[in-house]
Order: sequence, then structure tokens, then C-alpha cells
Amino acid sequence: MPSKHQRLYVNIDHVATIRQARRGLEPSPAEAAALCEAAGADGITAHLREDRRHVQDADVDELATNVRTYFNLESACAEEMIDIAIRVHPQQVTLVPEKREEVTTEGGLDIAGEHKRVSQAVRQLRAAGIRVSLFIDPTAEAVEDSKALGADAVELHTGEYARDPDDISALQNLQSAARRAAALGLSVHAGHGLTLANVAAVAAIPEIEELNIGHSIVSRAVMIGMTDAVREIRAAMDAARQTGEIAV
Repeated sequence: MPSKHQRLYVNIDHVATIRQARRGLEPSPAEAAALCEAAGADGITAHLREDRRHVQDADVDELATNVRTYFNLESACAEEMIDIAIRVHPQQVTLVPEKREEVTTEGGLDIAGEHKRVSQAVRQLRAAGIRVSLFIDPTAEAVEDSKALGADAVELHTGEYARDPDDISALQNLQSAARRAAALGLSVHAGHGLTLANVAAVAAIPEIEELNIGHSIVSRAVMIGMTDAVREIRAAMDAARQTGEIAV
């Protein structure tokens, strides 16, 4: 049976996206984070991109100070971003790939192709006492490379599954990668494109300890409010965890 409580980290990037449409002061990512925590989120995730398209440096400083649960900072493996992460010292940094031309993160880290940069970033962050997770595609190779680099955790990219939840192979890839990561002693997280409609099958995978969900919650919050948006996806995750049923 899976653990009855699976952590939900809410990514508040798109609250900042709405704010940056006017370059104003609201809505505040920090205020949104506090509402998410009050509604039952176990942590807050924010991605400070190199082009600063949504979250800003001041947001990261405020979140690092005010988040009362757990702050997970997403970062590219770039010297500037690693320096910022070490300065603000979140509990966890998730290293992610980043391209200026992409709308959102399109896939996992290319660990083999960028081994030196990823390895150096992992070493620097861990030396600073920061827990490190790597955002990867759900493959055995990526999982094993993450372990070899000394990561504490992996976040499995759920984008392929989210695009077509009826694709059994995509779900099976997540299940297999999660089992392999757990067997290697890595903490297992997952995220990207998860919504109220598709979260259950991923939430039911017993090895996955944590889900990162952002765009869907912010989108729902526009319609029904942040509190209810968090609570309804929290309930869907918990229900899947209670039954322990895994689609195959």
C-alpha cells in the first residue's frame, strides 16, 4: 500500500505570469503561496527563469523568507541561478532544463549531454546544504544517471502522460521509473501538466512521494478561488492514495 499522504507542492509561477502582464504588484506570488499553504499544500515551488518572464528575484527572496512549509526553487544549471539559490537557501532546488524559446519546460534534463554542468550544480548545491532534485524524463537511464550524480531526488516529467492519459505506455514508463528510482534510494517526485482530470493515476503510484502542480491550480483558481482549487486536487490525490489502485 502507498503512503496515505502524498505531498502536494503548488507551483505559483503563473500567479506571477498574471502579474507580469501589467508589470504591477498583484496578484502577489507570496500571498498566493500563503493561501496554498492554508488550503493544505505541503510546499511551494517557484521557477526563477533566466529571462525572468514570470517569477522575479524579489519574489524568490520573499518566498524564501515567508513560506512556512517547504520551499522548492526550480533553477537552470546556470552559474547565476545557482549563486542565487545558494544565497536564498531554499530547502530544495530542482534543476530543470531551460530554453528561452519554449513556452514552458518541454522535457527532462539532458544529463548525458550536459553532464559537466549538471554535475557541478549538484555538487555546489549539496555543499551548501541544499537538497537537490533533478527534473528528468521517466527512463531508467535518466534515473541511474541522477543517482550517479549524487542527487537526493528525481522529479519525473509527466508531460507525455498528461498529453494523452489513455496512453498506457506513458503511465507504465512513469511506474517503472518510479520503482527504479525508489530502489536506488532516491526520493521520487513527479509533475508537469497534471490536472484534476488526470492526476489520480499518477497519485496512485506508490513510490511517488510528491507531486508538483501549478498551471492547473492557478487556472482553476481564476474560476473558483485558490482555496478550493488546492483543496479539490488535494482530495483527488488523497482518494487515489487511499485506494492504492494502479492502472496497468
